[in-house]
Amino acid sequence: MRKIKYKKGRKLQPYVLEYTGIHKSKESEMQLFVYDNFDLAEYEDFKDQDLDKYIDLKKTNWLNIHGLNNVELVKTIGSYFEIDNFMLADILNTTKRTKLEELPEMLFFNIKSLLPVEDSDNIKVEQISFLMKEGVLISFQEKRSDFFAHIRERIRLHSGLVRIKKADYLLYILLDAIMENFYITIENEEDKIEELINLSKNSADPIILEKIEKHRDNFNFLKRSIIPLRDSLYDIKSIKEDNLFNVMEADSFIFFTRLHQKSLELLEQIESDMGSLESASNFFFSAQTHKMNEIMKTLTIVSAIFIPLTFIVGVYGMNFEYMPELKYENGYYTIIGIMVFIGIMMVFYFKKRKWF
Repeated sequence: MRKIKYKKGRKLQPYVLEYTGIHKSKESEMQLFVYDNFDLAEYEDFKDQDLDKYIDLKKTNWLNIHGLNNVELVKTIGSYFEIDNFMLADILNTTKRTKLEELPEMLFFNIKSLLPVEDSDNIKVEQISFLMKEGVLISFQEKRSDFFAHIRERIRLHSGLVRIKKADYLLYILLDAIMENFYITIENEEDKIEELINLSKNSADPIILEKIEKHRDNFNFLKRSIIPLRDSLYDIKSIKEDNLFNVMEADSFIFFTRLHQKSLELLEQIESDMGSLESASNFFFSAQTHKMNEIMKTLTIVSAIFIPLTFIVGVYGMNFEYMPELKYENGYYTIIGIMVFIGIMMVFYFKKRKWF
């Protein structure tokens, strides 16, 4: 898992534009959708020199950028849409936590998208940023991915409200798609927790405890990623109350309220799952303790049986000349019989008391 160290990330000056992510070999690509309720134009392999030619502010424009390694391209986009350098720096600096920035004519939103790594206990992280202006939504992704493939199909097929609504609704469904990845990640973690609980019932391997701690770290990371998202979605309510931000339509705020509710549900689910993980850890230690108690009980019973026998052996092992019973012809067999009888009776007594 690539951990986002919010406080220990690489220090950059606010206006220094440098990509800090790990996908530095990815070439930057752009796609542009220009649509309204009646028309759709889609441009694959879009070039920055075509911005003046194809951007139509009378319609909704979705410019999607894959790959942030080309800093000059990001600067060009920023210059064309009059984006402040501090926002561009936040787009390129992937160590930043989820945040929301509101300017008079622009809304900036970045978010961490999380997904489980196949056949691994790790989580892969990608930062996705959004800039929304009147009629324009720009999304910045670190690499090409399938997060928004179904949304592109909805636009092409004129499915649902996406072509009827404006850029604010498009931002809502894009954020909703990213939040679905949180559900997928949590569900994957829950499946692994169930496996760990079953393993802890049948095995005392210490690797189980290591896996439990690994998944506890994963849940803590999920929590740290969702809490700032929850706060940012809540802040959108204040935008509505200010009544000064005209980029979002009044009837679109309800959609972001739903996302806020989703973030609360995710946090509640994480708390519940962390409780299950704690139960798995407690069960592992309880099973270990129970196993140790069973071993100690067996050893104690064996020791208790041999205590009187050891006493008898000790008495007749003394080297006194005038000890009684030493001259008995069948004394050896008699003592052995008594010792066997004592042992049997003690086993019978322990069984009756259900001590084993």
